[in-house]
Amino acid sequence: MQLPEHRWEKATGYKATVSKGFSALKENAYTANATDEIKPFRMTVSDPTNIKRYVFGGFSKCLYDKQKFDVDTERRFAVILEDDGDVLKWFKPARNQFQIYYNKDAAYEPDFVVETKKQLFLCEPKRADQMQNPEVVAKRTAAGEWCKHATEHADQHGGKKWSYLLIPHDAITGNMTLEGLASRFAVS
Repeated sequence: MQLPEHRWEKATGYKATVSKGFSALKENAYTANATDEIKPFRMTVSDPTNIKRYVFGGFSKCLYDKQKFDVDTERRFAVILEDDGDVLKWFKPARNQFQIYYNKDAAYEPDFVVETKKQLFLCEPKRADQMQNPEVVAKRTAAGEWCKHATEHADQHGGKKWSYLLIPHDAITGNMTLEGLASRFAVS
């Protein structure tokens, strides 16, 4: 059936509902090869195309003691977060941690949540050639709207501003800081 392939829905608006000011972290469940040891997150794996099979540890700012990464860019971004003096804590959300919908019932889960001394961020490293993909654009719009409403709620309750960062993979280099990336890739 070809209809679903050619159908496109565009949201005309979003309804924000705040049911509580926080939600507890959900447990992350990982599958891994029993013979594989937990890898230090600073270590580059020999075959980055297989990075999904490894579990990484050794974090000091991550809210979970272990993490998995879908691509090496995510691991490199975690290194930036761990090294950045302004970053207080970060994590990769578990499935259904957030309720951000970008297309009817399609939920979006950002790759990273980061808290700095002044601000909170939803961060999405993405391949540079996918930045204008319609699904990526829809997720960017929904996440930007979510951050706007979260900031409004935070302003009323003494919290920190939220921002969404959509970061091309080739901008994630060892000499970057989160503030530097935010100055270039924050979605307003």
